Amino acid sequence: MRKNMWLTICLIAVCEFITSAGAYAQINKDLLEKYKVPSIKEPLLNKSNNYRLKLGKTLFFDPRLSGSNWISCATCHNPALGWSDGLPTAIGEGQKKLHRATPTILNTAFNVMQMWDGRFRSLEDQAMSPVESNAEMNQDPEELVKELEAIPGYVELFNDAYPGRGITTDTIAMALASFQRSIVAGIAPFDRWIAGEDKAISAAAKRGFALFEGNANCSTCHSGFNFTDDGFHNIGLNSNDIGRFAVKPVAVTKGAFKTPTLRNVTRTAPYMHNGAYNTLEEVVEHYARGGDDKSNLSPNFKPAKLNYAEKQDLLEFLKTLESAPAELTYPEMPN
Repeated sequence: MRKNMWLTICLIAVCEFITSAGAYAQINKDLLEKYKVPSIKEPLLNKSNNYRLKLGKTLFFDPRLSGSNWISCATCHNPALGWSDGLPTAIGEGQKKLHRATPTILNTAFNVMQMWDGRFRSLEDQAMSPVESNAEMNQDPEELVKELEAIPGYVELFNDAYPGRGITTDTIAMALASFQRSIVAGIAPFDRWIAGEDKAISAAAKRGFALFEGNANCSTCHSGFNFTDDGFHNIGLNSNDIGRFAVKPVAVTKGAFKTPTLRNVTRTAPYMHNGAYNTLEEVVEHYARGGDDKSNLSPNFKPAKLNYAEKQDLLEFLKTLESAPAELTYPEMPN
């Protein structure tokens, strides 16, 4: 009888284990589906290849794209600083302080719209905007074309990348977009965890993820693989910047800005469109109190009423979204 009793206990334990394992597998399957990496969509006329990537990378790091010949795209989008610049707001032409923070270009390949206010719908449309902007790189586009045409090395690079099309503002934009589209996040501990590696993240981070998906209400806007809904929201920052309203003037867009990716968020301080916060702790506190300027809050924005331990768990989860930086060699500039 005792033998039968132990047999029954063992069978129950096995059944519970199988049920638990099955439930865990289903949870992971659901998470994998929710956070799976989407395919990168490329324009038909600008499919990526090695020649285009090489040209785009060279242009990206070349300060001669600016009117002063000292500002490159990489000046503000520095790979060593999370593809941002580590400043509260960007510095432009003549060392003038601009009014918005430099967003990371990491994973912009997945963005539906570009820039803090979403004024551009593709990387190709966006690429020349900082170059031509008087406040940023202050370069005359026609003059830039002439300068590049006078450099034999660039003539060769453009011929390889866009045969028969020559050096134009369009091919400059396409090459820059092609390179920026290649800047994507690698596999982070969070990705390994949802793939089944249970010890890839800590218990605190797992609790933080449950909060992120639940009571903290983060995933309402920071959703999917790139942890953004590609939407625009007013989250109660004290700012006179009207944001998306300048592009789409309806009441809900006033003071609304694009939801940034949370991939490698540990590397992209300061935070918010105006660089208001230096640390993720400050960001979490902002959400916990429901923002400051509540005059035009997004309908999706709700206070995350969290205690100290929950805030720490949430921070631990955010750290799991950091992936190792890809190896990068700086290009040799054509003379």
